[in-house]
Order: sequence, then structure tokens, then C-alpha cells
Amino acid sequence: MKNDFRAVIFDLDGTLIDSLGVWAEVDRKCLEKHGIPPTPDYTLAVSSMSFRESAEYTIRRYGFSETPEELMAEWMCMVEDEYAHHIALKPFVREFLNHLTAKGVKLAVATASPPKLYGPVLKNNGVYDYFDAFACVEEVERGKGFPDVFLLAASRLGVRPCDCLVFEDTLPGIRGAKAAGMTVIGIYDGSSQTEEAKMRAEADGCCKSFAELLPNT
Repeated sequence: MKNDFRAVIFDLDGTLIDSLGVWAEVDRKCLEKHGIPPTPDYTLAVSSMSFRESAEYTIRRYGFSETPEELMAEWMCMVEDEYAHHIALKPFVREFLNHLTAKGVKLAVATASPPKLYGPVLKNNGVYDYFDAFACVEEVERGKGFPDVFLLAASRLGVRPCDCLVFEDTLPGIRGAKAAGMTVIGIYDGSSQTEEAKMRAEADGCCKSFAELLPNT
């Protein structure tokens, strides 16, 4: 694998930030409110969708009476404070961002989370200004399983897709970035552990932590 990428594009949830517990709790509260036990396949299915896609999928799968707007508003109330004040970076993220910045690499975030979540959590952790561009799936036609959001991020960075390295923690994200013509590293997160073998097979490489990619660690 080449090591002279002009840009690095990061997923947010499960890659840059440790948000697994927050979304698991949202899933639990939402489903249990309707008398439905949460299941790992549901959490995995919505992990790479936009808010609207997740709401529409949930309503379709379980036959909820809420509109997508009502369900999205309920979820947003649950998570906004957590993202703004409590969710932390995953280990060695700050050090890796410093390492890339020192090398003059352009940085972007391509995420399923909307701006009202990714902005506050990155600012609260003091890393928002590391990034040259942001793209979220709400701005494109299709979710993380497709190349759209990654291509948007590359366009905003002003680089070719083939010059981008992507870090993703889910199989749909890996597939979408590969479809965009980018090199992809799968990074471990507990939310995707059931698909770790497939991620290793389809990504260009995998790592457990950004510590593995830092010099002298």
C-alpha cells in the first residue's frame, strides 16, 4: 500500500469518536418504548444510514406510527447533549491527526451524523479545526454503502478519489469508499465486531487502534 496519500477521510462514529454506547442506548430506548427488544442486526443496519434513512427503515421494519420527522426529533433530543458535552475521542485519534497534519495531509470527515452532531462533538474535543472539509450523507442521495459521501468529501478537499485514504469501522462504509476508488483501512469498533472477518477481507488493511499507525508507538 502506498503511503503518499494527499488526503485522509475519516468516518466519525466508531472511528474518530467513541459513540457506541450512546447509539446503543438510543436504540434500546426507542425500541423498548414500543415493546421491542433491540437486536445487534438492527443497530448494524442503521449504523451507516442517514438520520432520515434510519427513521424510514425503523418505521418500515417495525410498523411504527410515527412519521420520520417525529422519530428523528426524538432521537436528536436524546443525543445532542451527549455529543456536545460527553462523547470522547477514541484512543490516539488526536496524536494521529497531529501526525497527518505535520505531513501536510488534507483531512476530511465523511459521516452519517448530521452537522448538529459532528460539529459539537469535534469542537468539544478540540479537533474540529484539524479538518479541511466535512460531508454527511444527508447531503447526498445514498448512504454509506455507496460512494456518494466519499466522493463529496474528496471534491471538497480538491483531490482525486485515488489520492484518498479512508478510515471506516463498518462494512457498508468500507464498500462505499472502495466503490469511490479510494484505499480503505478498516478500524476496529465494538459495534462492528460481528463483521470483522468480512471487513478484513474487503478492506485494503485493518487495525485495532490508530496507535498502530503512529511512528515510535
